[in-house]
Amino acid sequence: MPDAPKQSLINKASRTVAGNISVQAETEAMPNAPKQSSDKKSGRLVAGKSAVDQAEMSRSTPNVFPEASVVPIKGDTSPVLGKRELNRALLARQLLLRRSSLSALEAIGHLAGMQAQVPNPPYFGLWTRLKDFRQEDLSQLYMEHKVVRIALMRSTIHLVTSDDCLFLRPLIQPVLERGFKGPYGRKLAGADIDAVADAGRALVEERPRTFHELGKLLHEAWPESGADALSAAVRTYVPLVQVPPRGLWGESGAAAHTSAEAWLGRPLTSDASAEELVCRYLAAFGPATVKDIQVWSGLTKLRETVDRLRPRLLTFRDERGNELFDLPDAPRPDPNTPAPPRFLGEFDNMLLSYDDRSRIIADEYRPLVFTENGIIRAAILVDGFVRGIWKIERSKSEAVLVIESFAPLTALQTAELAEEGAKLLDFAAPDAGSRDVRFVSRT
Repeated sequence: MPDAPKQSLINKASRTVAGNISVQAETEAMPNAPKQSSDKKSGRLVAGKSAVDQAEMSRSTPNVFPEASVVPIKGDTSPVLGKRELNRALLARQLLLRRSSLSALEAIGHLAGMQAQVPNPPYFGLWTRLKDFRQEDLSQLYMEHKVVRIALMRSTIHLVTSDDCLFLRPLIQPVLERGFKGPYGRKLAGADIDAVADAGRALVEERPRTFHELGKLLHEAWPESGADALSAAVRTYVPLVQVPPRGLWGESGAAAHTSAEAWLGRPLTSDASAEELVCRYLAAFGPATVKDIQVWSGLTKLRETVDRLRPRLLTFRDERGNELFDLPDAPRPDPNTPAPPRFLGEFDNMLLSYDDRSRIIADEYRPLVFTENGIIRAAILVDGFVRGIWKIERSKSEAVLVIESFAPLTALQTAELAEEGAKLLDFAAPDAGSRDVRFVSRT
């Protein structure tokens, strides 16, 4: 790719990040500035609290991430970013240092999508990131065909803008095909995959269908092949979107599918570039290693793509000596920037988009959040890091937010979580006759 288009991609992604952060009354960022500054070129976010407040927060928060020894790289002068610096960069880009004034559509685009294995978590993810977000803000986007639910990164269901659906699906196609061939390839008994995909497309474009219905109909034409494998083939080779009411707040039922082209009235992007994919990832999750980008996307062999972008990117090292890449103008806040308590929904991409996840969750906490059957529990952030999980228990007239902490909380942290939790209950259970926040601890 010529230099000018590469620079255009990076400038576009960088402007998006800087613009999103500035909406939150925070300034743009520059790497490795040692102190906070109000100078827009300094790259430090406006903290919004006094040095005394910051010092108190620092004293009251146990360090769950002890400093690692920096691995020297001979001849390498790249700045080293510690866990807290990486954490604050992630929080800034994920709109979690301060709620953003972006619209729900803009936020979903900025985040390069949100994992959406089940319908409700994206609502919580947007509520915790945006000012004045309401359930109908997202539900309306589904109804207007402005966002869709579709299999993308890591072959999992993601909520993305309609534009990103058409852009990302061609790039992620190899991930879907790799995931399909293992468990389902042998079940197709020599069936012509292209013919199966064409027949499946015709069926779902005739009217939206569930996978069960689709597999049953295809099995009539290919009786030697398993119905589940036939529907999986269509999911792999036809870009299927889940149509409403799937995804709407408070609705239930099996997911019905049609093709993205039929639902959106537009074809998939024919010239989608891996370079733009990398820039979009860095805008939402950087700084990051090549392996981090591959874990997020499910793609392999991205080293060459990143190397083509290298002249236009900044490079750093983490404390283990791994090379990190980033967009020049992306925010990298001071590591002592205050981070308010936040409630992440289930399957939040923040927890799934890195090879090394220590910038957001300690290794000893991962088994408490990531279950053996593939569920990623809803998590709480305290001082920017995962420190527990949460759930809402409902009865006919009561809603109780249960917060389970993995380590002792200070009185201030408990009070702040309770205050934020009460707002979460107002959002999630406005019809409850009584609402309560309850704390439990594993320690």
